[in-house]
Amino acid sequence: MGMIRVGIGGWTFEPWRGTFYPPGLKQKDELAYATAHLTTIEINGTYYRLQTEKSFAQWAKAAPDGFVYALKASRYCTNRKVLAEAEESVEKFVNQGIAELGEKLGPILWQFAPTKVFDQEDMGAFIALLPSAVAGVPLRHALEVRHESFRDPAFVALAKKANVAIVRADHGEYPLIEADTADFTYARLMRSVEEERTGYAPEAIERWADEARRWAAGGDAFVYFISGAKVRAPAAAQAFIAKLKAD
Repeated sequence: MGMIRVGIGGWTFEPWRGTFYPPGLKQKDELAYATAHLTTIEINGTYYRLQTEKSFAQWAKAAPDGFVYALKASRYCTNRKVLAEAEESVEKFVNQGIAELGEKLGPILWQFAPTKVFDQEDMGAFIALLPSAVAGVPLRHALEVRHESFRDPAFVALAKKANVAIVRADHGEYPLIEADTADFTYARLMRSVEEERTGYAPEAIERWADEARRWAAGGDAFVYFISGAKVRAPAAAQAFIAKLKAD
């Protein structure tokens, strides 16, 4: 049985101050607070720019044992016409110091543009570029595709052969591809609404919690409340965690 980890994207967001973070909490203490009340965080800053070894080491130190970070891979790796030409960008990303996270390094999320169409040969070449480890730290990879053309058995077969997860995206426009292709599962739940105190209604949280339990039977499961009504993401994640503990 795998672990189910639940969290949000990032930890710096002004509307969370006073809603998720207690009034008066210093900004420098927000990461420690977030990692103490959630079980994973998807770091989005790595999508926009390279970080330093020092930053990764500090993030690792701030989090308790058992906590893991997912990393959103650089846009320079995935936002390109020919994915097979991403080798240099992929190497630069994985060698920027992510190994400093050690056991607190979770999956790497490779997100593709909604306009990116499935090309079996090119996607296969890209997947082949993804390393299994860096500096002795094992790497796990998840692909978030956002075009309907990826609803293709050939794509599922490529991911399964490489033990790469296909992100389960709960979104109004992107395809939800429910395929078990790796020894872990990665879900991004993006339909939170501000009118609902916990972003998702209790029955929806219960339904997804049941799904997460099923996924955990085959390995670790990572569930992130992302986008949608972002102000509700921490409450949604905490309600999800509470549901898992109560049952």
